[in-house]
Amino acid sequence: MYQRILVATDGSELSQKAVDSALDLAAKLGAAVVAVKVVPPYPQSYFDGAMAIDLKEIERTEASWSAAAHKDLEAVQSAGLTRKVTVTPVVVRGDQVSEALIATAQKHHCDLIVMASHGRRGVSRLLLGSETQHVLTHSHIPVLVLR
Repeated sequence: MYQRILVATDGSELSQKAVDSALDLAAKLGAAVVAVKVVPPYPQSYFDGAMAIDLKEIERTEASWSAAAHKDLEAVQSAGLTRKVTVTPVVVRGDQVSEALIATAQKHHCDLIVMASHGRRGVSRLLLGSETQHVLTHSHIPVLVLR
C-alpha cells in the first residue's frame, strides 16, 4: 500500500504521537520512513534603527537549531530501529513548514504524509494559520492527520 511514509516532527508531545503512529504503520506495511524536522532561518530585521546582529551569532544560533533538530530525528531513528523500520532523517530549512514538508515528500518520493494537528481554533487559528490545513489542501499525496 504505502512504501515510503514522511512523518513530520517538531519535538512536541503531540508530534511524538504522529511519529509513533507512522512507525507502527510502516512496520505493519514494510514501508520506510522519512522523518522531517523543519528549521526556520534566523529572522533578520531590516527596519530603520534595528540593532545589527553579528553574522557569527546568527550562524551559531542556526547551528544550534540544526543540532537540536538532528537530535530529535536521531530519537525517531532509534525508535525505528526497535520496530525494524528504516528511517531517513531530513532537516529542512524553510520559512513555511507546510511548503517544506510537501517539497520534501516529493523529493523523497513519499506516498503518505503523517503529521499532527495542534488543534487551534477560533481567532488563534485565523491569526496563526494552519500548517496542517495548508498541507491538506496542497499535497498531491494522502495526508494522515493525528490529534
